[in-house]
Amino acid sequence: MAKKFRDLTAKMTVESRIRAEERARDMLAEMPLHELRQARHMTQETMADALGASQASVSKMERRTDVYVSTLRRYIEAMGGELEIRARFPEGDVRINQFRDLDETDVATRSR
Repeated sequence: MAKKFRDLTAKMTVESRIRAEERARDMLAEMPLHELRQARHMTQETMADALGASQASVSKMERRTDVYVSTLRRYIEAMGGELEIRARFPEGDVRINQFRDLDETDVATRSR
């Protein structure tokens, strides 16, 4: 018989609960695109509709390890988010903003 999560957590020590919450936060702070889409309760079909693309192209993009910044930005925006690119240095982070206004047509124009 399955046990309720709240019953299991009630038996945990405070330290164990804190460690579990920290682990859960870490896992949610970093995930692949398909898991992010699923966490936002979107299917590949709804993502494809939002992007004006096919479900197959969404599937292919989610499996790629190298995508255009503009494509990634559109994907994140279709989920209601905003893409930020940051460089991390020992003395602090720097937000890279040169990609802010980039779109697919600009990339196509530059590659000619």
